[in-house]
Amino acid sequence: MAVDTANLAALIGSRICHDLISPVGAINNGLELLEMSGAMAGPELELISDSVLNANARIRFFRIAFGAAGDQQMGRAEVVSVLDDLAKAGRMKYQWDHQEGCSRSEVRLAFLAALCLETALPYGGTIQISCRDGAWCASGEGRKIAVEAGLWGHLDGSDTTNAVTPALVQFAMLPAAAQEAARKISFDNTAETVNIQF
Repeated sequence: MAVDTANLAALIGSRICHDLISPVGAINNGLELLEMSGAMAGPELELISDSVLNANARIRFFRIAFGAAGDQQMGRAEVVSVLDDLAKAGRMKYQWDHQEGCSRSEVRLAFLAALCLETALPYGGTIQISCRDGAWCASGEGRKIAVEAGLWGHLDGSDTTNAVTPALVQFAMLPAAAQEAARKISFDNTAETVNIQF
């Protein structure tokens, strides 16, 4: 059976994240042993530890956002744990307002939307994700919202003049994942907020 381009990209994402999570976890275990033994202490150990925690949080997030989705359910606690760990490592704060579990494909769409919102919040801010009656909304709030029409237009097909670079691959992945889930993407913005609905 042939694999389409979007699914192939998701399989590659899953494989990379799966292979990276174990060595990053092993580094963290090694740091804990060093700390317990007293063989190493100080700002150097703290810097390495913070970097490992950041890498672990990003890999867990990317595994959901860019990996193969499937129909399995994810509990609220698991999703919030990923977002809380991610927030510790950066300038973004995340609020997951959906109180129930949901499918991995829905979480994937929400995480891809969050990555799009991050690009519009160059000075950081808060990303709030909610779902009402099956309709999802990811909202970003911060100062100096930056929404480039030629990039954001990839989400709904209205303007695709800007090239999608590796750093902005979420703008190609989100509409592909939405189409696979039979959902339509829309977005709007003001001077301080930007919203993605699906």
